[in-house]
Amino acid sequence: MTFSGVSYLAIVIAAVAAWLAGAGWYMMLGRSWMAALGWTPERMQAAKNEPGAYLPFIYAFVAELVMAWTLAGVLGYIGPLSLRNGVISAALCWLGFVMAAMLVNNSFARRDWRLLWIDGGHWLLVLVLMGAIIGGMGAR
Repeated sequence: MTFSGVSYLAIVIAAVAAWLAGAGWYMMLGRSWMAALGWTPERMQAAKNEPGAYLPFIYAFVAELVMAWTLAGVLGYIGPLSLRNGVISAALCWLGFVMAAMLVNNSFARRDWRLLWIDGGHWLLVLVLMGAIIGGMGAR
């Protein structure tokens, strides 16, 4: 099955890889992220025990599936699918859409600038990984 010349299998693999990469990213930067949010380890532990604490993980996967599908559509219409084109296009989408929107949101919310770089770096990793997978394996 294909969407704009891109494999649905590539989309699912890209979403799973992105979700796992995000888990690793926040395990690595979790303390800095919590500090930038103003959370303590005790608050984080309490949040883990609240009803529905697992829902953000499900939402994250669904969102990454949508992102992978959308990126596949963009890549399919831009031109020849390749690892290089996937990575470059994903990085440009990150800069022009994700990072620009996060900058505006974080500025108005007066959030700690570390959040912009931690969360923005996560989305750069996610999109470039998706672009590489979809571009690398996505042709019909």
